[in-house]
Amino acid sequence: MAFRRFLFNREDRDMGHILENVVFLELLHRGYKVSVGKIGAYEVDFVAQALNENLEYYQVSQSILDKNTFEREIQSLDKIDDHHPKCLLSMDYSDLSYKGIKHINILDWLMGG
Repeated sequence: MAFRRFLFNREDRDMGHILENVVFLELLHRGYKVSVGKIGAYEVDFVAQALNENLEYYQVSQSILDKNTFEREIQSLDKIDDHHPKCLLSMDYSDLSYKGIKHINILDWLMGG
């Protein structure tokens, strides 16, 4: 039923959630242990732990070109007080990296391995 709704009901699609699912599955495919992160009242979409125990943080959004959306998506990563890689993935091609938080286009990230 859900797959049929996805194929035929375009108004019912939430592209942001679809992109989060794609990123989650890709992180698993790359061998990461994946969980959701929380820092205070803020949520980080994915905390990915590699086999060597290194952490990476990922926030996923369809677009961050809107100033309010950018601020909402970046604030959780910005509050993390360690030096592990932080990545904001979106469908945007502009480089919107911020204070050490790397912005990458999702398609480029998927193709880059």
